[in-house]
Amino acid sequence: MTAEYISKELGLEIQTDKDIIEIDHGEWSGMLVEEVKEKYPDMFRQWLYEPETIKFPHGETLVDVYNRVKRFQERMLEKHDGETVIAVSHTVPIRASFVVGLNLPLAKFWSFGCDNASYSILDYEKVRPILYKLNNTYFLGDLFIPALDAL
Repeated sequence: MTAEYISKELGLEIQTDKDIIEIDHGEWSGMLVEEVKEKYPDMFRQWLYEPETIKFPHGETLVDVYNRVKRFQERMLEKHDGETVIAVSHTVPIRASFVVGLNLPLAKFWSFGCDNASYSILDYEKVRPILYKLNNTYFLGDLFIPALDAL
């Protein structure tokens, strides 16, 4: 829905890319956070404190997502160097994009806020990447709900 709104406002065609889809949480998919905490307490702690080491049962690793997002960013930089690209995605690939774009260790994954319907602006300049805006939600007003326990 977000991409559709942006498309209509800017008169741009939506292009999809599987490299920036949400992480496959495997067995966690469709579960509420409380259910995950109860059924997978150790793995949930690992996800919060050592996300770069986790492998979701029947799902992906954060390294998998990092590699997908990196491919996407490299393609966008090659194809759209010096241009603005709007990418709409989910919390895990968005956080991974900050790690990739700012050349940070994957262990810093949780260092970035990423609430629902937020937007961020990152200049992916190869020599000196700059995060200009992070997790902006001011436009939501009373509709804002923080995603504190998001998976």
